[in-house]
Amino acid sequence: RTGQVRMRVFNSDGSEAEMSGNGIRLFAKFVLDRNIVRAEAGALRIETGGGIRVVWPSMRGGVMVAARVAMGAPTFEPQQIPVDTPERMIQTKLAVGDLELVVTCLAIGNPHAVAILEQDVETFALAELGPLVQNHRLFPNRINFEIVNVLDPEHLRVRVFERGEGETASSGTGSTAAMIAARSAGLCADEVEVQLRGGTLSVAWPGEGEAFLTGPAVEVFSGIWRRNASQNSIG
Repeated sequence: RTGQVRMRVFNSDGSEAEMSGNGIRLFAKFVLDRNIVRAEAGALRIETGGGIRVVWPSMRGGVMVAARVAMGAPTFEPQQIPVDTPERMIQTKLAVGDLELVVTCLAIGNPHAVAILEQDVETFALAELGPLVQNHRLFPNRINFEIVNVLDPEHLRVRVFERGEGETASSGTGSTAAMIAARSAGLCADEVEVQLRGGTLSVAWPGEGEAFLTGPAVEVFSGIWRRNASQNSIG
């Protein structure tokens, strides 16, 4: 089926992302709160660069306050991520500068390399090593990079280095990829809370099939974007 609306996501460096787990919730809030479209049978279908995604909004007083998102099924196949290697990279050593990381690579709408660490993620030199992973020769389209601490089977702590952005306070696809990597290694339950610097998200994945992301959606400001003096303003 086709989407009711279409979403495109652009990073601050001008590159386009296939999908954003946080962005799709906020986009859903924007169109639902303003009655641009309506959820059909409690769900909103949104076309993204990573395919059609379904969002189930939680409404309060006619305003969306949170949502559950069908993130799609992950793929570990190198050609589909893409990764320039014939074998799947699951708990595979990756040389990055003078460091050797163990990463799992997958796509969940967009590409991710996930490293599950014993080192506290807060002490990891993400600003220095993130660009080296992102631009590694094995990743022809670059890659998002997540570092993960498994706190217990139901709680992960994650930091994210995104293509085109650098480190971000939160990432929906990054949180989902982190959970999938941990779940595929048998390190967490089928549903976990992912703690990020920007807040907490819930991710569910039973080990196969589709993953689901749940999180809040809050409007913090509104404004007008003037593209140039000769064009109309858009809000």
